[in-house]
Amino acid sequence: MSGHERQSIFRSEVFPSVGIFVGLIAAMLLLDGMLHWLNLVWVGRYLGIPGTILILVVLQYSLNKRKIVVSGNPRSLLRRHELLAWIGALMVLVHAGVHFNAILPWLALGAMLINVASGLIGKYLLNRSRQHLASRKAAFMAAGATTEAVDKAIFLDAVAIDLMKKWRDVHIPISLAFAALALAHIVSILLFWS
Repeated sequence: MSGHERQSIFRSEVFPSVGIFVGLIAAMLLLDGMLHWLNLVWVGRYLGIPGTILILVVLQYSLNKRKIVVSGNPRSLLRRHELLAWIGALMVLVHAGVHFNAILPWLALGAMLINVASGLIGKYLLNRSRQHLASRKAAFMAAGATTEAVDKAIFLDAVAIDLMKKWRDVHIPISLAFAALALAHIVSILLFWS
């Protein structure tokens, strides 16, 4: 069996997804730092608007998946969903920066970050991890391992996949919480605009 076949799900799937999430935070810090360095902090204040619009655009994938809206290729909608959600989240993070002085924006930002993380779990981890586990199992069987030996070798990966299957239990309610908090934030900004 090759080294790739023995590689655990954590190295092949979990760490790259964590890297995408950490990359989002790093990109936010870099962009926010550049705006401060260039004395363009005011730009960040307005990035929340296009960021929110992009996040609203990505809802087309979810609506299409649930057959509420039937248009577009599901695969291309998923790629657009992922890319625009990442860019929209980046804009909202830069908009938020570290300039909070109220609890509502903090709550909305926290819900958005949890939503992004749970989306990464659903996309990158669960689907690819199932494929990875199936190929590891097939490789062990092809090498002549017994069913008991295979089950023992892939036990931790199987447990990780079972935990990841619960991602929708977090993603959908957090999406709704984020939407409600973001809407409340937007309404409060409009009410107290100065």
